[in-house]
Amino acid sequence: MVLTFFNTMTRKKEVFTPIKGNKVNLYVCGLTVYDYPHVGHSRVYIMWDILRRYLDYSGYDLKHVQNITDIHDSIIKRAKEENVSLEDLTKKFTDIAFEDMDRLRIKRAHVYPKVTDHIKEIIDMITTLIDKGYAYTTDDGSVYYDISKFADYGKLSRIDLTQTKAGARVEVDDYKENPQDFALWKSADDAPTWDSPWGKGRPGWHIECSVMARKHLGDTLDIHTGGMDHYFPHHENEIAQSEAATGKKFVNYWMHTAFINIGGEKMSKSLKNFIRIRDILETYRPEVLRLFMVSSHYRTPVDYNPKNIDNAKAALDRLETFLDNLDFYKKEAKDKGQEDKTVKELIYKSKEDFITAMDDDLNTPEAFESLFRFVKDINRLMEQPSAIGKIKIDNIKAHLYDIDQIFDILPEKDKKEDAISDEVNALIEKREQARTEKNWTEADMIRDKLDKLGIVLEDTGKGIRWKKKR
Repeated sequence: MVLTFFNTMTRKKEVFTPIKGNKVNLYVCGLTVYDYPHVGHSRVYIMWDILRRYLDYSGYDLKHVQNITDIHDSIIKRAKEENVSLEDLTKKFTDIAFEDMDRLRIKRAHVYPKVTDHIKEIIDMITTLIDKGYAYTTDDGSVYYDISKFADYGKLSRIDLTQTKAGARVEVDDYKENPQDFALWKSADDAPTWDSPWGKGRPGWHIECSVMARKHLGDTLDIHTGGMDHYFPHHENEIAQSEAATGKKFVNYWMHTAFINIGGEKMSKSLKNFIRIRDILETYRPEVLRLFMVSSHYRTPVDYNPKNIDNAKAALDRLETFLDNLDFYKKEAKDKGQEDKTVKELIYKSKEDFITAMDDDLNTPEAFESLFRFVKDINRLMEQPSAIGKIKIDNIKAHLYDIDQIFDILPEKDKKEDAISDEVNALIEKREQARTEKNWTEADMIRDKLDKLGIVLEDTGKGIRWKKKR
């Protein structure tokens, strides 16, 4: 089993080999904090959370950096509309983003650099690019990158610049020598501005990530991730300015997620077809959204609709019911079962299949399929009395939670079995007595009362099972 990733640069799967032994540096393009994160963002960050967790699981020594863009034209516009300071606006939406990501069980990055904390480093890199002949100043005090000086420009996106119209994905500016050149420093009189060798202004968008990635991870990164919409111009420009400044390869493995679509269109703020993360979490548990996202491969577009979300919920319900069945089965299981050797083999095979799938460019759909095959096989064994011993039941649960280190969708491992009140216990016993006496009306009334208390009963051939509503 060898870990492979699809490298956007080469358009093929490649064996993952870190730069320095077991150490891995990972840079994730973060949010521009001027609005609520939407479900499209959740896919990007859930999938890169899976990547980060699987690298940890595989034993790599990881450093994960995710930037926060806290200065941008969109931020300035929103602050003016709301008549608030940039600091207050960006703090508000940074806090909201962290709240949403925490609810989605997304692990925090090790470092969250902010653009406004790196102005000096940004000016230093721009100065280097000017000195090396890759950038030029204009009469208004702006600085632009001259893409004609970088021979490999377009190698990531493979874009044909002759077919790209000015204004489509690059800014139109009369000061540019070439319509395709992009801003490193924008001259500005309106706040916020910083002093620079070229006059007052603020940084362009693309230079920010190059500077922060270099400062916190070095000249060459193992992995750089983002959404497919970052191919061009953002990541293309990062490569041009970083490699021109350092003379070194910027990134070894580029990884990009596909979009979430609504009605065939990409979910985005610009199209005004987005759904806020916190709105969907009013209807669905965070674990359901996580499972929905990983049910499709990260490079495959996902169609957001209630049916697909409900399918994910049903799949999660099956896993949680399986865990409940294990606990119920264990109560009457013997120390050793007749099929314990079979269980051991199934656990080994399940883990092997899971790792094989994940090593194949994070093939989460296949990884989940292997998990449900395992659940199906264990369910067959549990149909036989005494087939599985108590210890093997514990081993099965341990295996599930071992895998769940990556997906993080199961109930907390160490959570004690929910206690029920004496009143609820008495009602369950009273209902059982009513059933024994064939007083079905009384039994049904008690079931309805328990349902209102959040207790779900299930009549089985081995007795009554209960669980709290999720």
